[in-house]
Amino acid sequence: MNREGGKKKPLKAAKKSAKELDEHDLEFQEREREKKRLEKEMKDAILKGKKKK
Repeated sequence: MNREGGKKKPLKAAKKSAKELDEHDLEFQEREREKKRLEKEMKDAILKGKKKK
């Protein structure tokens, strides 16, 4: 059996090299994590408020 008509397997992507993060990158990541956490807390609070009715 040959695979000419079938779906071909994708080639494996090359591994990405580890990036060196400086202080600005780390601060940005921390701010983004904090922002997502606060958004989740607000969303949970809203949903919790709707369930009480």
